[in-house]
Amino acid sequence: MEAGKDKSLWKLAKKRVAFRRHFAMYVLVNILVWGVWYLSKEPRMMTGGLPWPAWLTFGWGVGLAFNYYEAYYGFQDDAVEREYAKLARKKKL
Repeated sequence: MEAGKDKSLWKLAKKRVAFRRHFAMYVLVNILVWGVWYLSKEPRMMTGGLPWPAWLTFGWGVGLAFNYYEAYYGFQDDAVEREYAKLARKKKL
């Protein structure tokens, strides 16, 4: 990190770039596994009534959703300060 940059903004920027890379890898890998499944000469394998790549897509998608939330909504270093201020306002009433 270069001098003069805001530490918290730098951390947030790193999380968002990491999310975008994670998302790109998710898309590429899913295209690959769904392509393998579609082009396989064997009868379409189903597990639990779903094509096997669906389990990968769903499982990884859940992790990706948490990663998205952390990168875009979960970054709140000042959450404790805001909660304290809210409690202080209630106490004054």
